[in-house]
Amino acid sequence: MRPSKRRPDELRPVTLERGVARYAEGSCLVSFGNTRVLCTASLEERGPPWLRGSGRGWVTAEYAMLPRATHERTRREVTAGKPSGRTQEIQRLIGRSLRAVVNLPALGERQITVDCDVIQADGGTRTASITGAWLALRDCCAWMRERSIISVDPIRDHVAAVSCGIHAGTPVLDLDYAEDSAAETDANFVITGSGGIVEIQGTAEGKPFSEEEFLQLLRLAKAGVADLVAMQKTAIAG
Repeated sequence: MRPSKRRPDELRPVTLERGVARYAEGSCLVSFGNTRVLCTASLEERGPPWLRGSGRGWVTAEYAMLPRATHERTRREVTAGKPSGRTQEIQRLIGRSLRAVVNLPALGERQITVDCDVIQADGGTRTASITGAWLALRDCCAWMRERSIISVDPIRDHVAAVSCGIHAGTPVLDLDYAEDSAAETDANFVITGSGGIVEIQGTAEGKPFSEEEFLQLLRLAKAGVADLVAMQKTAIAG
């Protein structure tokens, strides 16, 4: 039995609340169990300097944890002068995941920045961030279309993410902190609504995992992402 009493293939309770930030062009408060992330999408009427004259737009992301998102206070990275390596890696992952499903030329020479701020962390903050960031980005693009800033929808597909791992010898879906901290294998899967794989991050924390175990994790992840995409669609319809 998992510490959370869930089935091996069961997600934590997930909520996706749109329009929670008054001033952002798009926003979503996402919860995976006790992990909560505020995602806001902001439009800038200019792209990065290195894309100037290309006719293409850009989508990027920033990620941060509030000091008491964890059991003990963590120092704000701004006071250290630069983001940690972990933070940089996660925000690059979020940006890559979003760009994989965006038609960048359709944005024109504009940039959308999606900020993912972790309010409370209980494992899976990067996967929750990607899942919520897609909704914030989608609503930002809808905002642009409503105002005739762009003429076509640049969003080509859904994208969501989920963690999987091997805990107590069993492949399980959507690890919380209790499982993540004791898992023999920990992996994150970013998958599109049509089933395309954007990125897989997998690490053996103890003994190496087998190809069959990896395929079991992949099957769990694809089913979990399918459920998350269905929740994204329900959130949009609402």
